[in-house]
Amino acid sequence: MNTRLTKLSIPLLRWTLGLVVLLESCRFFFSASVTHFLAEAGLPSWIRVVLGGAEIIAAVLFLMPFATLAGSYLLLVVFALAALVHVLHGQYDVGGLVVYSVAVLVCMTYTEKRIAESRDDRV
Repeated sequence: MNTRLTKLSIPLLRWTLGLVVLLESCRFFFSASVTHFLAEAGLPSWIRVVLGGAEIIAAVLFLMPFATLAGSYLLLVVFALAALVHVLHGQYDVGGLVVYSVAVLVCMTYTEKRIAESRDDRV
């Protein structure tokens, strides 16, 4: 595999994913229509604040180079909780959350590999 392409593509994936998730979670967090939708679904309004707020924090951490792994783990938890809420309410279309989760795992693997390589370089 072309290492130059790998060095470019994974960070590009991380930034694209992080920005898309950040924008979507801001739209979810600040949208009045989401509040109305959650009320109709019988969900308390704090769900929007907790999930949306946690997702915003996780996306910001995910974009910061020194906190990428922490943001990755938090994003995986938020995506799992969001998928669970959707499934419990009969909305089985969680494919987007699955794709986001796999992209986070790819970025995590690349980040962990780079951290391990940098440790080896210091020894």
